[in-house]
Amino acid sequence: MAKIWEMCLFLLLAFSIVRVFEARSTIGVYELKRGNFSVKLTNYGAIVVSVFLPDRNGKLDDVVLGFDSIEDYKNDTAYFGAIVGRVANRIKGARFILNGKKYKLVPNEGNNMLHGGPKGFSDVVWQVESYNTDSYITFTYNSTNGEEGFPGDLHVSVTYMLINTNQLSVIMRATPLSKATPVNLASHTYWNLAGHNSGDVFSHQVQLLADKITPVDKELIPTGDILPVKGTPYDFLHIHEVKSKFHELPNGYDINYVLKYEGDGHFHKAAVVYESKSGRKMELWTNQPGLQFYTSNLMGTVKGKGGVTYNNYDAICLETQGFPDAVNHPHFPSQVVKPGERYEHVMVYRFTAN
Repeated sequence: MAKIWEMCLFLLLAFSIVRVFEARSTIGVYELKRGNFSVKLTNYGAIVVSVFLPDRNGKLDDVVLGFDSIEDYKNDTAYFGAIVGRVANRIKGARFILNGKKYKLVPNEGNNMLHGGPKGFSDVVWQVESYNTDSYITFTYNSTNGEEGFPGDLHVSVTYMLINTNQLSVIMRATPLSKATPVNLASHTYWNLAGHNSGDVFSHQVQLLADKITPVDKELIPTGDILPVKGTPYDFLHIHEVKSKFHELPNGYDINYVLKYEGDGHFHKAAVVYESKSGRKMELWTNQPGLQFYTSNLMGTVKGKGGVTYNNYDAICLETQGFPDAVNHPHFPSQVVKPGERYEHVMVYRFTAN
């Protein structure tokens, strides 16, 4: 009788563990809210679904582009609001050599890999590790050895946290469990500080704290050069409107900036964005060496929230990151993380309105 009772307890405990795991793995939408500042997220792709901010008159608007349903996010090709990885941005030829071994990845942009491959971190269901509605949420994901061709098991987490007044931090961490592997996570949120349904961002004023870029070839792969921005359309050291030099570029901005970075995880300001009609201002701080400035040139026509039609140039992305294709450029800051080490990528958004 005692053995039967022990078996029942074991089965009950096992069933409870399964139910908890299923609950944490079910796709849902979660809100962080403090005062009139709120952020909605989903554990599908660890996506930022919405960010509601007051303008100078207290009027609230959602300032990120996205969709109304999870199904739309599943069919998305623009990576709206997602955490992308295992390696964000592009890897030339979808291959690299690490410790003398050649790794062939799964290409998803011609012969190259973009944002982790056909099923990167933006297209998986993350577990909800912990959640406090007025403070933070942590999503976790276990990436397995060989996933999209990358070596080793990798435990990944992202924590979204409300801090101080109208500030959002994003902390991405990754720990290799079995092999050395490249890691470069990025947040691919599309921002329009006038509101997600306000059209193009040409009048947004931008400052990028970077005096160099990593120029790219026709496939948007870095050439390996690091060039100064002075005297070029890429110079945003002093704040000015996006449109001011737009005519000098064939398709808009989609380039990695080399931030004024002191190394060793030093925390520094990366960008400032200001929208004059609403008075909204966003500062972005990070510990990463690079920032991809993207004016949604390749977004096309997309039906978004509330049936709004989004078009090219309706948002900007500010993706702090390691340099693109660093695995194939030894002079770029290394993205290789070994077992016993931990990757940590911190972003802090500071929002004001005046």
